[in-house]
Amino acid sequence: MKLTVDALPDLSSGAVFLATGGGGDPYVAFLATQKVLAEHGPAELIAVEDLDDDAFVAAVGGVGAPTVSLELLPSIDDPGIALEAFESHIGRKLDAIVSFEIGGGNSLIPLIAAAGRGIPVVDGDGMGRALPEAQMMTYPIAGIPSTPAVALDYAGNMATFSTDTTATYERHIRNLAQAMGGMITTVEHPMSGKQLKSSIVPGTISFSIEIGRILRERRGNAHRILAPLREVFSRSLYGELCHIYTGKVVDHSSAIVGGYDIGEAVIEPFHGVGPNLRLNIKNEFLLATINDQIVASVPDLITVLDYETSTPINAERLRYGQRVTVVGVGCPDYYRSARALAVVAPRCFGFDCDFVPLDELAAHHQPLI
Repeated sequence: MKLTVDALPDLSSGAVFLATGGGGDPYVAFLATQKVLAEHGPAELIAVEDLDDDAFVAAVGGVGAPTVSLELLPSIDDPGIALEAFESHIGRKLDAIVSFEIGGGNSLIPLIAAAGRGIPVVDGDGMGRALPEAQMMTYPIAGIPSTPAVALDYAGNMATFSTDTTATYERHIRNLAQAMGGMITTVEHPMSGKQLKSSIVPGTISFSIEIGRILRERRGNAHRILAPLREVFSRSLYGELCHIYTGKVVDHSSAIVGGYDIGEAVIEPFHGVGPNLRLNIKNEFLLATINDQIVASVPDLITVLDYETSTPINAERLRYGQRVTVVGVGCPDYYRSARALAVVAPRCFGFDCDFVPLDELAAHHQPLI
């Protein structure tokens, strides 16, 4: 499959939907990808099953606090430079690249690197959403080491990594991101095609394009779009999509802490009658509560849509006064395994609660009027 410039708007919109508020703002990455594809032609997107078992693959993307990406604009050359530095460090050419999360910006960065080099991008990623820490990817959960890895900052400075565990790598790469301006480009998790096949969340790039097409064609009131979105998710590897809450943002706070965007948002009903919804944020929307009752939690997906247009909203673009609809989507089965929940359950983020699947919390969701 060839990804042309025409596919980028739907891809970026659908990826923001799946990214649950994180993964970086897609706008600058969209402009950069648009320019690269115009210069080099369409990017090749291949299904993971079409990849040779002995192919050499690595994950590419941005690491840091998404808020920084709104001010510290990346260079169009950064992904390609990081890729070349990684290959020089490893002493081997890559046959394909893959995203480590289907984030807003991070869904596009691999396309920039791949199109410039003429190598394919694998249709899929290592999260099926966005999550804030490296050990939460499916690749390390499946036992694939995160290093050797290479990081590049906005000034062209390079750093290489070789760590004993992915948790150690996460601490080091996060500290480096803070020291290098708050946002860096990394190439990491080198693996074979066979390893990727056993660990990837497949098809998420093409699925993002499908979601984006629905959002574009059905643009309008968020409640009207729920039915077509439910239908497309019913045919996917994700669980059921459901309405959680609709209202206006009446409070929002955010700060960069430890290299992450940490924040909270409060949403109240349009007419001010009824309990508020509270969202806890660590780069992504992680926990939603009504009257201290959990109504959705990581690793299930929590997505915020503009109520008037159905446009997905990144966490760093959430603002006081916005009218929004909050929806939830069941995560892929991979993240409901005991091995995955050991690193992505709510307690891994400091919340004093266990994971309860979204479909078991439906009784606590705001009624859809």
